[in-house]
Amino acid sequence: MYFVFQSFSGQAGRQAPVGDVQTYCADCKRFFQSESNLRHHLNSKVHQPANVRCPGRGCNKAFVSNAALVLHFESGTCPSRLTREELNRIIVRADTNNYITNPACLLGPLGRSEPPAPTVTWATELSFNGIAYECFLCHSTFTTLARLNQHLESPRHEDKIYRCPKMDCRTEFVTLSGLCQHVEGGSCGIRMFRQVRDVMDGLTRGFNTLTM
Repeated sequence: MYFVFQSFSGQAGRQAPVGDVQTYCADCKRFFQSESNLRHHLNSKVHQPANVRCPGRGCNKAFVSNAALVLHFESGTCPSRLTREELNRIIVRADTNNYITNPACLLGPLGRSEPPAPTVTWATELSFNGIAYECFLCHSTFTTLARLNQHLESPRHEDKIYRCPKMDCRTEFVTLSGLCQHVEGGSCGIRMFRQVRDVMDGLTRGFNTLTM
């Protein structure tokens, strides 16, 4: 359980300015800076059982949420060998009404919706700017060339093919796990819609056919 206070006296005499909204987890006796942070905490393994089992062949892992399971697949570490690219293709083809996918980013051959093919990009020593290794796409800097290439291998710069289905939100995401975290976090209230709950909960059931 948790409480929301307008003002409070915390542990060791800690006080919040009057008018600040602070959230408090009574079980952990911890304060959080926002309700969103508290929700993420309450949805973590600290408070939730790991009862979302991976259906992948040869995998016996369990997770606290659909988002965590999807992230497991996207990382490419599941023994079923399902990858993020394969998962994207399956979800895009299944979401024929573009409920959670963005059709503007899915223009494939012959009018078929397909996620864009991942672009393989590698940096060389030429990316060193005299101080650090710099990404030419976003200008983030890294201490080593290996870390820069890890950044380029990530989905950071790929198209945002997923989007929140709530009409007054429409936040876009590169990965399905990002969308799942957005829904489960409840930041825009989309979790309250039954249709969204059914779609997200159905993902886990659908994975059984993807990884057998």
